[in-house]
Amino acid sequence: MLDIKFIRENPQKVKEGCAKKNVNVDVEALLVLDVKKRQDLTNIENLKAQKNKLGKDDIGQAKAIKEHIKALEPQLEETEKQLKMLLRKIPNLPFDDVPVGKDDSENVVLRKVGKLPKFNFPVKEHFEIGEALNIIDIERAAKIAGARFYFLKNEAALLEMALVNFVFAKLVKKGFTPVIPPVMLKPELAAALGYIENPEDEKGDEEGYYLERDKLYLTATSEQSLGAMHAGEVFDEKTTNKKYVAFSSCFRRESGSYGKDTKGIFRVHQFDKMEMFVFCKPEDSEKEHKNLLAIEEELMKDLGLPYQVINICTGDLGKPAARKYDIEAWMPGQNRYRETHSTSNCTDFQARGLDIRYKNAKGELHFVHTLNGTAFALGRIIVAILENNQQKDGSLKIPKVLQKYTGFKVIKRSE
Repeated sequence: MLDIKFIRENPQKVKEGCAKKNVNVDVEALLVLDVKKRQDLTNIENLKAQKNKLGKDDIGQAKAIKEHIKALEPQLEETEKQLKMLLRKIPNLPFDDVPVGKDDSENVVLRKVGKLPKFNFPVKEHFEIGEALNIIDIERAAKIAGARFYFLKNEAALLEMALVNFVFAKLVKKGFTPVIPPVMLKPELAAALGYIENPEDEKGDEEGYYLERDKLYLTATSEQSLGAMHAGEVFDEKTTNKKYVAFSSCFRRESGSYGKDTKGIFRVHQFDKMEMFVFCKPEDSEKEHKNLLAIEEELMKDLGLPYQVINICTGDLGKPAARKYDIEAWMPGQNRYRETHSTSNCTDFQARGLDIRYKNAKGELHFVHTLNGTAFALGRIIVAILENNQQKDGSLKIPKVLQKYTGFKVIKRSE
């Protein structure tokens, strides 16, 4: 969440930031509640001070003050509750140089990288290739779990593990700590991260799966577990900058995608993902964001996949993000670019909610900045590999950097 002091001192900037993100929040009502909370706190503190000054002979007066305090405390509690609810509605403000736009149609293409492949045969989509090679089975997955699930079989299962090993090997050398995190998250942490507004509202995240009996969300991406990992902690200055790379299964309802990508494995309810996450000092966050994007581009180049980099406009930014870039891979079977990566700078928005701070050389406490970036959304990268590396004879070439992990260079039909 945003710093209430910042909102008090910059109400117009907050209003403008909300408007840029298409978020409707009553900032004036929030400021009224903030004043009321501070007045209530002052009144209670003054009453306590009066009570403490009373002597032993003032039992009646002390009792009256105690009753007055007791009457004011629920009022303060309700004010604080309403204030926190409004604070959670306010998104992180976009940086001033983020392109202003209403939705994803106004995102900005920064660059295109790589040559688009040319084929001298009819190009197939990934699900056609996967079925022909007997490496993806959507029909049987639907029998078991319904729509938007899939089996990876034979070489495709080994290909996913090769991608995992490839990323871990590369990023460990770059100073990232490898992690396999929990895939369940407490509602209060989901709220602190900015994914839901009210931790008591079990339907607060229409994209998330909520386990009512256990009061836990299934994570929609590894960054949720990683971001919450250090909740309530204070780093010392020398160990503030922490970098993690995680592998986990993720779960999304895809409730807003009815009718989209109904064939294949591009948009599904359960998928595996490798996610990067960084905690750093505020002055380092923009540099770290550029580094995450550079790693994502390096990974795409390693696989030989053509892509474009997108600067996400204000209207398409997620709630916690102040700046975000997407990478979209070229998908020949679909004849268009599709999103495979994103990376966001969330500044201190999440750290403030999670109470993650660091102590500088002077002993002063400050909130860290948090950043996340996709290493590979494994299903989508497999889609891109299948469509870009398909061969005329129906086989599939494996990117060279993965061959030492797969143990094979080509996938041909198997039974």
